[in-house]
Amino acid sequence: MMEAVLISGMIIIASFVGYKDRSLTKSGAFAAIFVGLAVYLGFGVKGLILLGTFFASSSSWSKYKSSDKRKIEEKLAKGATRDWRQVAANGGAAALFSIIYYFHHVELWLIGFVVCLASANSDTWASEIGSLSKNNPIYIRTFKRIEKGTSGAISLLGSSAALGGSLLISLISMWFFQLTIFESSIVFLLGFLGNIIDTLIGAFYQQEFKCKKCGIQTEKRVHCGLTTTRTKGFPFVDNDMVNFISGLTAAIIAIGFIHLID
Repeated sequence: MMEAVLISGMIIIASFVGYKDRSLTKSGAFAAIFVGLAVYLGFGVKGLILLGTFFASSSSWSKYKSSDKRKIEEKLAKGATRDWRQVAANGGAAALFSIIYYFHHVELWLIGFVVCLASANSDTWASEIGSLSKNNPIYIRTFKRIEKGTSGAISLLGSSAALGGSLLISLISMWFFQLTIFESSIVFLLGFLGNIIDTLIGAFYQQEFKCKKCGIQTEKRVHCGLTTTRTKGFPFVDNDMVNFISGLTAAIIAIGFIHLID
């Protein structure tokens, strides 16, 4: 009981620190508390460390050379400070699997949990590190180079970073949760696949807008003080939705695959 109170207090403090150093908005801090408590409920301190690894590494890469990313942020709907939607998009599915695991101690839900985090880490590293590439990325719809920050674009640096982000989560999960090499490999591969799914959905279905004043293509609904015009994608399919769907899809594929071969 005392441990639960202590850990809950630490989760609240960590979220408050995230808010103070502008890694989280106020709503993002509250969402982080909910996700943290859910993960602790299902997977204890080890689960929290894995979740913390994702948030800490992602926030660090978001802040790394932030001045070089200011132009790119004009295209993005949100910056490096995460609100509740971003926290839910990256940690919501992991929290869901944690709650399910609490009631049903089946290893498949553990696999779903770690794949969600591997996918989120892979995608975030790809975006934050890939944006520092010297060359513009290639848009997968046309296979032509396009401006940095465009959803559905890939680069060698970004793809390499995506592999590294997924690998980090798979190795830590193998150590903490005694996963077999095969299971850890599935986490690594499906975590990277989550990034690929994110890229595909971003290219073909994520909405994009055009500013009526400056003409920039952006994810923002308002730019230069004016409402932008949607030029691509489906309504409600924004970057947060894409992140959530890609991570959850990768986790479901991993669970289904392991269930079939068992």
